Amino acid sequence: MADRRSGWNLTWSAAKKQNTMNALTRWNPVRELEEFQNRILTAFRPVAGRYQDGNDSLTSVEWAPSVSISEDEKEYRITAEVPGVKPEDVKVTMENGTLSITGERRLEREDKNVRHHLTERVYGRFMRSFSLPGDSDPSQVDAQFRDGLLSIRIAKSEMARPKQIEIKVAA
Repeated sequence: MADRRSGWNLTWSAAKKQNTMNALTRWNPVRELEEFQNRILTAFRPVAGRYQDGNDSLTSVEWAPSVSISEDEKEYRITAEVPGVKPEDVKVTMENGTLSITGERRLEREDKNVRHHLTERVYGRFMRSFSLPGDSDPSQVDAQFRDGLLSIRIAKSEMARPKQIEIKVAA
């Protein structure tokens, strides 16, 4: 089949036409905007928290440690990954139902005469804050640091814990 407008000689088999028709989907403008936004954000996202500013110097950008939050019937647990951070460089505070983790991972270069070509590790200050549920007990918070993991345990208040009530049978 020849396309007279463009001069291209197009040959289509029936199977190709069938596959092309099956590949058509409905246009969803919201999905298209989300995909566009993701492409733009990916283009400007720094690799592993660092970018080059054109002068062969690496510039730090903000970072935040990854966390896991879990709970059982007695407590909430927050575990933050902070490898390379010394325990004295981390601070945990609780104020008005908000738990905050702040700290700093410091860049320590041994030799200033060495030119670094790539640094993907992220350095600098960080802060994470979490609003705790109403059944948490701010007076019972415990934080431990081990092997680059900060583990925080927040007890649930006694009033919020479920109680089983014995049913008495009247005779």
